[in-house]
Amino acid sequence: MNLRRVLHILGLVLFILAGALLLPLGWCLEGGESRAVAGFLAGASFAGLMGLLMRLLGSAKGELYRREGVLIVVGAWVLASIAGAIPYVVSGVLPGVADALFESASGFTTTGATVLTDIEGAGHPILFWRGFTQWLGGIGIVVLFVALLSELGPGARFLFKLEVPGPKAEVLHARVQDTALALARIYLALSIAEVVLLLLAGLSLFDALTHTFSTLSTGGFSPHSESISYFSSTVQIVVLVFMLAAGANFSLYFTILRRRNLTPLRDSELRVYGILIAVAVAAVFFDLYASGEVPVARVLLDTAFQVVSILTTTGFSTTDFSLWPNLARSVLVALMIFGGCAGSTAGGVKVVRAIIGWKAAMREVRLTFNPNAVVAITVGRESVPEESVRSVIALLLLWIVAWGGGTVLLSIGDVNLVTAATASIATLSNVGPGLAAVGPFADFAFFASWQKLVMTGLMWLGRLEFFAVLALFQWRFWRL
Repeated sequence: MNLRRVLHILGLVLFILAGALLLPLGWCLEGGESRAVAGFLAGASFAGLMGLLMRLLGSAKGELYRREGVLIVVGAWVLASIAGAIPYVVSGVLPGVADALFESASGFTTTGATVLTDIEGAGHPILFWRGFTQWLGGIGIVVLFVALLSELGPGARFLFKLEVPGPKAEVLHARVQDTALALARIYLALSIAEVVLLLLAGLSLFDALTHTFSTLSTGGFSPHSESISYFSSTVQIVVLVFMLAAGANFSLYFTILRRRNLTPLRDSELRVYGILIAVAVAAVFFDLYASGEVPVARVLLDTAFQVVSILTTTGFSTTDFSLWPNLARSVLVALMIFGGCAGSTAGGVKVVRAIIGWKAAMREVRLTFNPNAVVAITVGRESVPEESVRSVIALLLLWIVAWGGGTVLLSIGDVNLVTAATASIATLSNVGPGLAAVGPFADFAFFASWQKLVMTGLMWLGRLEFFAVLALFQWRFWRL
């Protein structure tokens, strides 16, 4: 293993983070933010000095292969979370290390769960950084530096494959660097479009930026404790539209722009994504309507907003859905597991994996009465390779084990089962809010420090989709 090459690349990631940590200083000009200034300067200094040290100890020579790629991807997210936690600690907003790491990891993994008990009291600089970490996490730190650098060589293809979620990461262009740049441009263009529309809807520049950061990344952090319910219905509709866009596969936008037609919209995963939303909205709406919720227009908007917010794992809220009837809440919990489309910024197991998993199960059912049948699993018109099917089944099993283990650990102490189970789902699927004590307008501050570290680990597992993280615990990985 070429560890010196890994250090060299991770040093570059830290340089990027050092620059990012200086951006919130502009909001410190409002006055009275001296501790925030110290926090960001400390964070930037740490990232810059560690990056310099890694570059000096590392080497630009040698190729990047699978093991190096795994180390770089996991290392990038862990280092980002650590460096991003420093402003919280130094500014005094979150003096506990476990709390600060939780909040930082929640930002970079676009989870949106928070331990801040007084969100507005944190101040604009910290809240800007909190949202910006989600925007960086949404585009993917690894995709970002693949887009910016040519020095990665052939290893860029594998890094890109590890970072872009889904059972198969299609290389959409002969040069993966060009693909990464194209996806980054699409992400930036959608971000600019949402900022403009939110400004036109009457939001301040600060609110427009921070909510755009959290929408396009499907992160869900808001600088207001009331989340999106703080704003008008017009703002909620704008956010709803962009959550829908962020939950779709970004490669479809890339293909539409290249071909200049809408044929990619026939994608089978996108169709199932739309059907899930339609069915969930209908079920939740009629459950709420039957329970006497009025007026109808308000209920319909709340229903559509919450369904899309939860399915795309954004986590914004316009109402306290933890108080909804049982059927409505059950539908939302199921959507937390599904997540958005592969190649989107959403979390969860991804819609296409659910499709493949279901078809694999039905194939086994057919083979019980027709064992000699040869049944290929297809998504759309494409046959899914058997290695991809095995990968999906393995990931779904790991997801269930991680959720169950997380639930048991989080239920220790004075935490009820619904809170523990949904907190485990919310962090593992990178959703943010759960039910009961971790509902949409609640926080995770009451958990013990060690439980916050458990949930931080669940966030990393969910964002990195298990295999890269768990590979590090295999002794064979470290051989040679």
